[in-house]
Amino acid sequence: MLQSCPLCNNESSFFHSYKNRDYYKCIGCQSVFVSPNYFLNPEEEKERYLIHNNDVYDSGYRNFVSPIIDFVVKEFSVEHCGLDFGAGTGPVITKVLGEKGYNISPYDPFFCNNIELLQKQYDFIICCEVIEHFFKPQEEFAQLRSMLKPNGKLICMTDFYSENVDFIKWYYKNDPTHVFFYHKSALSYIENAFGFSEHFVSDRLVWFSVTEPKK
Repeated sequence: MLQSCPLCNNESSFFHSYKNRDYYKCIGCQSVFVSPNYFLNPEEEKERYLIHNNDVYDSGYRNFVSPIIDFVVKEFSVEHCGLDFGAGTGPVITKVLGEKGYNISPYDPFFCNNIELLQKQYDFIICCEVIEHFFKPQEEFAQLRSMLKPNGKLICMTDFYSENVDFIKWYYKNDPTHVFFYHKSALSYIENAFGFSEHFVSDRLVWFSVTEPKK
């Protein structure tokens, strides 16, 4: 059975079945995704997120997001404006950067659904453990790109799929809210398809830049 990739629209073929979920692999961007037949409904999705222990004062949680914090502090000043997109039940990134004087707002469709934030533009947008939850990644990345100012950056953290991953044993697929697993080939597609100027990868961190053309 073939399905279209929800990111790049290429054909995809059956890849694996595990615990009553079917997975497909894209022949274009090489990513793996869950069939839409197995998406949780909004109530189930929210219930799953409420299980997460996202205490903004927890040292382990703060350490987990430290690569993002370090990147923002290195690349941006407190005069810049940021969005913590998909901040979840405990917006630790918003909390830590706020403690450092940064102007950053949390947005989450379940827990902080201030849609006015989606009508603004930002110097940086953070998606920490978020993009793997996208049911429609093509639409989501187009929206995020439209919300970036010139010279802005989209900063994402996720676990990447590769051919070296033993998919059946891979822990990352076991969360029922994880539905799209990005191959690093997909990052070049995202850069080109949505009008980013470049992207860089460092371990689990990837950032996409918007460079303003010189006048």
